[in-house]
Amino acid sequence: MKLWDKGFTIDKRIEHFTVGNDRKIDMYIAKYDIQASLAHAKMLHKINSITNEELQQLEEGLSTLQQQIEDETFQIEEQFEDVHSKIEFELTKRYGDVGKKIHTGRSRNDQVLVALSLYYKQNLIEVKEKTSTLFETLLELSDMHKEKLIPGYTHLQVAMPSSFGLWFSAYAELLIDDLYLIDATLKVVDQNPLGSAAGYGSSFPIDREFTSQELNFATLKYNVVAAQMSRGKNERTIASALGGLSNTLARFSMDICLYMSQNFDFISFPDELTTGSSIMPHKKNPDVFELIRGKCNKIQALHSEMTLITNNLPSGYHRDFQLLKENMFSVFEEIKNILDIFDYSIQQIIVNEVDLADEKYQFLFTVDNMNSLVENGMTYRDAYRDIGVKVKSGNYKPNTSKKHTHIGSIHNLALDKIREKFALGSV
Repeated sequence: MKLWDKGFTIDKRIEHFTVGNDRKIDMYIAKYDIQASLAHAKMLHKINSITNEELQQLEEGLSTLQQQIEDETFQIEEQFEDVHSKIEFELTKRYGDVGKKIHTGRSRNDQVLVALSLYYKQNLIEVKEKTSTLFETLLELSDMHKEKLIPGYTHLQVAMPSSFGLWFSAYAELLIDDLYLIDATLKVVDQNPLGSAAGYGSSFPIDREFTSQELNFATLKYNVVAAQMSRGKNERTIASALGGLSNTLARFSMDICLYMSQNFDFISFPDELTTGSSIMPHKKNPDVFELIRGKCNKIQALHSEMTLITNNLPSGYHRDFQLLKENMFSVFEEIKNILDIFDYSIQQIIVNEVDLADEKYQFLFTVDNMNSLVENGMTYRDAYRDIGVKVKSGNYKPNTSKKHTHIGSIHNLALDKIREKFALGSV
């Protein structure tokens, strides 16, 4: 069955190519299509397009289908082009002409759009919640390890003293920026496209405000052409936001892999969180974080894919949009899984004591020593040159008498402000 069936039989090879794997991936939006269909049926009743009895039948039928989805017994067989065809067929099989009325005043275009919008909203909220959980974990780790110093690096060269507290809370604060973008993306997606039909509205006296309220959308996409053009724009916006979050997680994962290496030896993990080598019996590999890094880099490529599929398409609907769905569904499943495993693993991190008196860190204190000279009356420029000459000549001896209390004060101030920013951002 096809919603556009006009009585002729389409070439089987063409059907196979155009349908693709929609039957499989449409399962992700099946429950959202039923939610939207129910709201649409209630709206049709409100404008007197269907009777009380017909609405009750449609509500009953849609409720049954929703239960099948929850029970995982709902299937889209090969004779159906997509989930939308399957749902209408089941309603028609059970209720006859009543089932045929469900499509009144809408097109498959806005039917797909609204189901996708509901799916995107729900999954963005879930990503937001999981990111917030990781944020809280990182702040707890930051406070727990705030007294433990590590070398800070620029250009991968030893630079200045830092701390594990600053390291954990740095990534926590970056997650706030990612949450800002997710919030902005939610605002873009949270606009009801239902009622735009094929992109040019309907001559039926439909009530779009009613369906917006029923489906808990913040607002309408008022211009029906703009509603149709949101297909592709929503996906690009989502891909950008999830790409930003993935960038944060990928960089954090790289730090973890680096700090676990024997050359750094700043951190480790319990044996059961690592993998081994088939030839080297001593290996403890950070495969989890290497895979997170790779998966997150793959997610960052999604925005380019969404852009290239939709870039410069003229207004209106085009079948190209079908190609957006599969990777959008998979990226949400992937990022949610990544956030879960990252939070689970990072809670078990083992923070090692780092001996900053080690010779390889001897230049870690040049800035502190220079600042001491300035505090004792030397000009900044002369102090800079004095320390620089000693380093170059090999006569520099680090003065580590300072306890680096400024690291602790910087950490405490940052932690308080980060919590404040998180709260004020309503994330």
